[in-house]
Amino acid sequence: MFTAHDHQFMAQALRLAERGLYTATPNPRVGCVIARNGKLVGSGWHEQAGQPHAEIHALHNAGEAARGATAYVTLEPCSHHGRTPPCADALIDAGIANVIIAMEDPNPMVSGRGCARLEQAGIAVQTGLLHAEAHALNIGFVSRMVKKKPWVRIKVATSLDGKTALNNGASQWITGEAARRDGHQWRARSCAILTGIGTVQADDPQLTVRHVKTTRQPKKIVVDRHLAISSHAKLLQGSGETWIFTANEGDTKKKAALHRMGANVIVLPDTGGAVDLEAMMAMLATDSGINEILVEAGSGLNGALVAAGLVDELVIYLAPHLLGNAAQGICKLPELTQLDRRKTLAIQDLRMIGCDIRVVARL
Repeated sequence: MFTAHDHQFMAQALRLAERGLYTATPNPRVGCVIARNGKLVGSGWHEQAGQPHAEIHALHNAGEAARGATAYVTLEPCSHHGRTPPCADALIDAGIANVIIAMEDPNPMVSGRGCARLEQAGIAVQTGLLHAEAHALNIGFVSRMVKKKPWVRIKVATSLDGKTALNNGASQWITGEAARRDGHQWRARSCAILTGIGTVQADDPQLTVRHVKTTRQPKKIVVDRHLAISSHAKLLQGSGETWIFTANEGDTKKKAALHRMGANVIVLPDTGGAVDLEAMMAMLATDSGINEILVEAGSGLNGALVAAGLVDELVIYLAPHLLGNAAQGICKLPELTQLDRRKTLAIQDLRMIGCDIRVVARL
């Protein structure tokens, strides 16, 4: 049974974990609080891969006061040697008496082993306190570990009649400045931003975080079936990694030129001659440690991802405008003749952002 103090300290650990929202990737966002006799004696959070984990920071902060205390950790302490030593061992060595954990680690290298090691050392372990909040904070990490694919989130700005651009391609700006700033927060928390060649050619986006403070820029990913990207594209000019997935198995000269510009070109055709989107997502998860992908694309790529069952979530900004029938829509999907075949969404959040409405919904 968890006490009011337990809830209070775990909530504090979760707030600390949120500080790693933009920086912890590819690692999970983790916070740790150490309390003794109902008083906080140490706290910490994981900022960046390769740096000390939350438990280590909290133990250093607590010092000798950690002996006999309770540690509140938002994710099961690691039990293996990675870039840093096992946190379970550090908690044992510090003399921690109790460990309360929000959720077990979905990483097969850790899952259950950290708890087992603590219990074998005589430490009382409890799990499940504020599990849903901890899971939501690391939804991409969980997806990568369990489903072997990133959490894929499509972000779109639309009119109230569901249009993202005029028929001639004009789309700047449908929503207000507040919604655009909010969109950059979704960019900042993502490991990568994905777009299609149509959007690159029409809008020439930078695909960078500019409206919120961040120490890390997401990777830039382009789906470009025919390798039609211009060497003058803005996303190729800036810093940060750019990955181009193509089905074009020829044109070695252009591939070499793109490589010289720092782009990583991956040839990944499916049986129909397009880019294999499912294989792309699996590669990004397993080979590159991508937890969350933000898709900022046109209706073609959006529709292809939805049709392939690769989209987890939509972030839709609804502007108080009507753009008319001829304007472009959110997703290009096959025509339905039966309502029971429609895509069903579960709304997670609904709020005003400036003059616009933001809807967060899951498929």
